[in-house]
Amino acid sequence: MFKTGILKHFIFLLLIYITGIVFFSLFRALLLLTELNLLTVLPHKFYLISNAFLIGFRFDSVISGYILALPLLAMAGASVFKWENRKFYIAVTTFISFFYLLSFIICAADIPYFNYYFSRITIAILNWSDSPAFMFKMVFKEYRYFIYVILFFALAGVFVYLVHKLRIKFLDEVKFNRQTPNLRFVTFNIIVSLFSFIITFVAIRGRVEEKSPIRVGTAFFSNYSFPNQLGLNPVFTFMRSCLDASRPENKRLNLMDDKTAINNVRDYLNINANYNYNSPIARRVTADGKQISPNVVVVIMESMSAEKMTRFGNKGNLTRNLDSLAKVSYCFDNIYTAGIHTRNGIYSTLFSFPALLRQHPMDKVIVPQFSGFSNTLAANGYQTIFFVTHDDQFDNIGGFLNSNSFQKIVSQKDYPPDRILSTLGVADDYLFEYATPKLTELSSTGKPFFAAFMTVSDHGPYIIPKNIPFKAHSQSIQQQMIEYADWSIGKFIHLASKQKWFDNTIFVFVADHGAVVGNNLYDIALSFHHTPLIMYAPKILKPTVFKQIGGQIDIFPTVMGLLNINYVNNTMGIDLLKQKRPYIFFSDDDKIGCLNEDYFYIDRINGNESLYKYKLYDTKNYYGELKQKADSMKRYAFSMMQASEWIIEKNKAGRIK
Repeated sequence: MFKTGILKHFIFLLLIYITGIVFFSLFRALLLLTELNLLTVLPHKFYLISNAFLIGFRFDSVISGYILALPLLAMAGASVFKWENRKFYIAVTTFISFFYLLSFIICAADIPYFNYYFSRITIAILNWSDSPAFMFKMVFKEYRYFIYVILFFALAGVFVYLVHKLRIKFLDEVKFNRQTPNLRFVTFNIIVSLFSFIITFVAIRGRVEEKSPIRVGTAFFSNYSFPNQLGLNPVFTFMRSCLDASRPENKRLNLMDDKTAINNVRDYLNINANYNYNSPIARRVTADGKQISPNVVVVIMESMSAEKMTRFGNKGNLTRNLDSLAKVSYCFDNIYTAGIHTRNGIYSTLFSFPALLRQHPMDKVIVPQFSGFSNTLAANGYQTIFFVTHDDQFDNIGGFLNSNSFQKIVSQKDYPPDRILSTLGVADDYLFEYATPKLTELSSTGKPFFAAFMTVSDHGPYIIPKNIPFKAHSQSIQQQMIEYADWSIGKFIHLASKQKWFDNTIFVFVADHGAVVGNNLYDIALSFHHTPLIMYAPKILKPTVFKQIGGQIDIFPTVMGLLNINYVNNTMGIDLLKQKRPYIFFSDDDKIGCLNEDYFYIDRINGNESLYKYKLYDTKNYYGELKQKADSMKRYAFSMMQASEWIIEKNKAGRIK
């Protein structure tokens, strides 16, 4: 009889564990269903997906092991002391339910997160925690996200019901023999408890090998990114990234020695002269010809991956205006964004410093000063203005840009209330409609202006304004929004072309980051970094196509070269018209990518490394065969990022006279 009483505790926990595994697997299956298009490029689909679920079982067991460890200890104690107390059992089941439900919240949020970023959820999602109201409004005004809210509550209700039923069946009727424990009782209790603790420890560790417990890299069993990532548990990736971020050595980048990185960067940037500047990367740029002073307008387009354009192979005919502009402009076909968040896009485009893993570049207590467009052009007599559709306090955009010589920030507070469509503010076409007379007003002063825009419409919640002459031909709302965002660009050019300042203006179009488009073979989606870069000035620039590789960080020096302004370049960018990069590099929160014309190197921080022949769509990892090439790319990316960290940390990134 006493054996039955003891065993019921552990049978109850075993059934809870099995139930948790089933629910985690269900979330994994739902993620798979939302990404069925990614299976088209996979050979041996059944083998890869079934292996992903088997590996997923191991990661799910880790999370379940952590949740059930304390209840197991409490149950073992109750068995030893023959304690049968209904309130105790209710407290244990409440504890279990709470942490499983918390895990299921993360799993539900992970599905749309993965759909957008092609990455399991990490601590990067907390970068919005300083603007919770903004975040929740944006989420709950996007109808697609309600599916996952409903999904969570439905599954949560079922899970709580099952736990309740299991408690009634196995715990409420537990009865112990109240006689003094004999040797047989104690021995049996110790054996069952030790066995349970060993199984739980193995589940938490995820592996029986002595050298290392389970890691994110354990999931990478194939050459294909989607099945590799499918095996991960988002609670594991979230907690792992939180723990990594909390480690002292991760408070700042620690990729390599600072001095070595700086010396490498000076070599990469061909800084041979000793300029005796405060910054080790500062170098004087002397213009080739006479300085001209055209206006400069930089439009940073939300989520406008190059892969959305017909020019780069998209069959949807979604970007008629951008494709037309590309044919009559300086068009750079191999340009990559610095990161995967809007904050990265604004920061790197305007100030030519890279994204540093998951760091928030603009959320600083003491705002660092940078060279870049606003500070340099303001020093050369330009007026500076920034237009954003929504609240300028989000991501600390307003404070950061105001501290870096933007004389005016136009944001949601400036627009008529009836034009505010959502948390994301006004629509793109109204943004340009509102801004055009403002630019005309600036032009009337006789001074050139630098204007930067951050569009937003190609981001959920998707809302197409009513009563406008725009007609989409696509069926899905996502593709319609791409068409609308492109149409808005065309409207802006049309409005600007009627202004006197148009002929003396260089327009620059670039994405803040891309989007997951098509079938991505690698766990860094290249479509999330590949951006159009179009410089349009029909009276100044002749149509030319440039194939050299570069990044957002190169836009500022390249435009400065077009303006023929003497200045000190104190950034990580180069003039793409006069210099050439061996590689371009970028951050993907917890991964670093580096690219040249043939190879794509990925370093998964605290994980494994890969080298792919991406132009051949080859998923084979050539890291072992071509380690020298991989090491060269790694050294380049790590040096650029580590040197950037040091320069910003030491307050040496500002404009140098």
